[in-house]
Parts: sequence; structure tokens; C-alpha cells
Amino acid sequence: MAETVPTAEQYWEDFYREREQVWTGNPNPLLVREVDGLATGTALDLGCGEGADAIWLAERGWRVTAVDVSATAMDRGEQRAAAAGLTIAWERHDLQATFPAGSFDLVSAQFLHSPVEQPDERAGILRRAAAAVAPGGTLVVGGHAGWPSWAGTPLHDYAFPTIEQVLEQLELAPGRWQVATAELVHSEAVSPEGEVGERADSVLRIHRV
Repeated sequence: MAETVPTAEQYWEDFYREREQVWTGNPNPLLVREVDGLATGTALDLGCGEGADAIWLAERGWRVTAVDVSATAMDRGEQRAAAAGLTIAWERHDLQATFPAGSFDLVSAQFLHSPVEQPDERAGILRRAAAAVAPGGTLVVGGHAGWPSWAGTPLHDYAFPTIEQVLEQLELAPGRWQVATAELVHSEAVSPEGEVGERADSVLRIHRV
């Protein structure tokens, strides 16, 4: 009998329910680096998880819409935001099927990797992310460029796209976008067992002209 593949909602609900807190609660450093200093406005945080990026943006005056497929993850983010006195719009979407309405001055898509996604689904989500950027706005895409050095043989196959592949997948209209950052960044990565290694991440910051 063929193995049943869970839906994105099932997978990520199980993922977050395994622990009371999965992530550190700190914003993604590459997002902070790319966004700090931009004029604030409306922001869309795709795949917000437990809300660290959304909360960081809201603390700096952005009017944030935070989106994730996991209600458990978003509940944690909403509780943290409420405790900090922050107002964030939380929307649950399976981005393979539905997408938040409107346009935004900033659209952030950080580490939208999923072992249950189908080929080209991430590319389609990123194209919709680009379409949601308002004139004069910014798209920031962060992603892993490979497995950590300590990972050995991965538990599942996953093709991490290169920066060039992401730019190609976005299908940006010539002359209407300006690439401000396209960089591969190497940083320390610590395994669950405490082994210190390295991981490469890619970051793109693109402005709609």
C-alpha cells in the first residue's frame, strides 16, 4: 500500500504540536538586515510560523498581515503579540490554494521550504508574493541553499533552489524591478545534538520600480 502523504496543514500542525515552542522567538537575521532602514508601511509575512518576524516588524511601525497554514503556530504568535500590545492581522492560508488579498509595501517570504510541497508549488507562491508587492514596494525572499554541514544523508530529498533559479521562477517583468540584494550567506548552524557546523542561505531583496 502506498504511503499517504499528509497535507501541508496536517504536516505543519503536527510539527508545531510536538513542542511548546519550536523557534527561538527572534526575527530572521537576514530579514532584519534587509528591512531595517526601509520606510514603514504595510507588510505581508508569508509563512509566519510563531510570529517572530511579524512581531519585529510591528514593533517598528509596520502594519502587518501574518500568514501561516498552522493555526497552532499562529495562536502562539498572536498571544505573544497581544502580550506586547501589538496589533497584527493573522490569516490562515494554505498558500498552495489561497492567498491573502491586497497589495503591500513589503512582502516577506522567509524559508518557505516544505517536505510535502509538490514541484513548482514554491515557485508559484513566490510569483504570487511578487504580484502582491505595491508599486515602490519591496520583496524579500530568504531561503536555505543546502543542508547543514552536519546533516550527513538527509532524511528526504529536497532540491534547494539557487538564487538564479529563484529569480527565474519569479518571472519578473523586465524594467519594472530592481534587484538590490542577491547574496549567498554562510553562517554557523548547530545541530539538535549540539554539533556546530555551517549552513548557506540565500537572500534576495527586490524593489518594484
